[in-house]
Amino acid sequence: MKTYNAKDIRNVAIAGQRGTGKTTLAEAMLYLAKATDRLGRVADGNAVLDFEADEKKLGRSITTAMAAAEWNNTKINILDTPGGLDFAGGVAEGIRAAESVLITLASGEGVGVGAAKAFKAANKRGIAKIFVITKNDADNANADATIDALKAEYGSKICPVVFPVDGAYVDLITNKAYTYAGGKATEAAMPAVDDVKEAFIEAVAGADEELMEKFFEGEELTADEIAKGLKAGVAAGEIYPVFVCSGYNTDAVDLLLNGLVAAAPDATYAGENVDESASVEAICFKTVENKFGRMSFFKVVAGKLDANTPAYNVRKDKQEKMGKMVFVKGEKQEEATVITAGDIGVVTKLENFKTGDTLCNPKADTELPGVDYPLPCYSKAIRAAKKGEEDKVAQGLNKIVLEDPTVGFETNVETHEQIVSTLGERHMDLVVNKLRDRFHVEVELSTPKVAYRETITGRCEVQGRHKKQSGGSGQFGDVWVRFEPLEGEGFEFVDAVVGGAVPRNFIPSVEKGLRQAIQKGPLAGCPVVGVKATLYDGSSHPVDSNDMAFQTAARIAFKKALTDKANETRPKILEPIGLLKVTMPDDKLGDIMGIVTKKRGRPLGSDRSEDDPKMTVFEAHVPMSEMSNFAIDLRSITTGSGSFTLDLDHYEAAPEPVAQKVIAEAAVDNED
Repeated sequence: MKTYNAKDIRNVAIAGQRGTGKTTLAEAMLYLAKATDRLGRVADGNAVLDFEADEKKLGRSITTAMAAAEWNNTKINILDTPGGLDFAGGVAEGIRAAESVLITLASGEGVGVGAAKAFKAANKRGIAKIFVITKNDADNANADATIDALKAEYGSKICPVVFPVDGAYVDLITNKAYTYAGGKATEAAMPAVDDVKEAFIEAVAGADEELMEKFFEGEELTADEIAKGLKAGVAAGEIYPVFVCSGYNTDAVDLLLNGLVAAAPDATYAGENVDESASVEAICFKTVENKFGRMSFFKVVAGKLDANTPAYNVRKDKQEKMGKMVFVKGEKQEEATVITAGDIGVVTKLENFKTGDTLCNPKADTELPGVDYPLPCYSKAIRAAKKGEEDKVAQGLNKIVLEDPTVGFETNVETHEQIVSTLGERHMDLVVNKLRDRFHVEVELSTPKVAYRETITGRCEVQGRHKKQSGGSGQFGDVWVRFEPLEGEGFEFVDAVVGGAVPRNFIPSVEKGLRQAIQKGPLAGCPVVGVKATLYDGSSHPVDSNDMAFQTAARIAFKKALTDKANETRPKILEPIGLLKVTMPDDKLGDIMGIVTKKRGRPLGSDRSEDDPKMTVFEAHVPMSEMSNFAIDLRSITTGSGSFTLDLDHYEAAPEPVAQKVIAEAAVDNED
């Protein structure tokens, strides 16, 4: 493939609702551009861009795949992103590398959640939005209805460019119409579309002062002028062009390709300083580990990558030798000698790089914005099904996280469980399948344990006395400690000893023993918080007293204070309470409040979303123990349009049934 300059490169991500024909459209674009010698079919398992084993098995995209098409002396880098909400990380990767997003909708359908999310992501990134209405060959196709739905959602910026009329496809850029048969286009008589054409010309002229002046003077715009105005309007976000086509039989896909060349922003419109003569800057937007080793996908923003480029990683402050460079077409590779500014390519065997890292000249020390991934929200405890394979699970998950940063993996230091987090159930299933198929380890999933606490609610004074004599030197420690509630979740030790009842050198030993004791409470073995312990008296032995003896005496005092029924500390189980923030469509507020209330949540209020006036943000305090499946509930209620964050806010006394359940489960665990 020849080298292109940035103005002759179009980087386009294809995104939208699952089932709207994204991969089918991409395959048609590649086929018409002769980048492939056959028209790949998702259903037949021979699509160039759905090459992963799991994708062939499921019959849908689960990762972002890339291939380039050359059309009218222009290189179009196609980034085919998955439509499933569980695989939204791929959309984030594609959008980071693109200047335009082709947002797909199926002819006859409205604006789905996937399309709306793709639009928001493109808006946030500040890149062009281009709508493509696909599947116009289907029996229930109705492009006009979908265009009306787009206008209802996005207003007057919606601008039909290619659309069907009376069996032909009208192209307003060239002012021509075409019919299709067997994949071949034939020019047809131009139907009467005066109203649509006038609105189109006015929108195009409005993007350029010269064109607007010419338009108001009643002069006709040339095809080149129309393309110029359209490109300016699309790049500025003032025009959302709409192309109607059928990817399955390739009808009007050639007109879409023409439109991308004419009107889509080129690679200099990335919102970054794309300079081919400048020092190298490149962002790693995707990482893959496969039979070829590590493959780092780079979008070159400035300069160029070649064999002599110093592969300096800003994040790691490390430099390594530049690896082999390739362009990819699905899983196939074509060796590249250089990747120029504005282009996308792959560098192999860069061990220090991961997704989001910047490659630049060591002297420049530039760091580009990374990939804006959605946060994982669905968590499970994970363990090896077979003992002795725990390391294999950890190694496999670490490699999966490298490829897919929307997967989280950590060890909970309190519950000692390994926790894996994903974007949903299907995403979790994929992780489990990868561990089995790629890393040959079976795992078991369970609901994560909750990190409870214990505390005291009353005051008492107790003696802790440790005396041991078994020949030779003995052990003796004697302390009196006052225990009382402390506001907050800390621990406070107070030395109130007078007269040397406890020698000064053993006071730290008492504190150390108490701090050891609070790590495991008597009710359920949970850490104890909110305690003030005052050492006010005690005694010692001139020979047998030592550090360990006073530590032990302190632990005895603590245990008596929390377990002796004669005392008044009244220990309690505390449960973690999270601050839940849910963003959802306005009409779903009642349903979400109902779900949260059933989970013992306490609503705190709601307000209009600052990012989207059609969305509401609802806040509540909720017990963390009730929230393991909230991601599933929210997706079901909002059909995927809702999102949430949940952060630990505070601890509070658990209701008695909850406390008894925690204590009973701890007793069973101790028996095991």
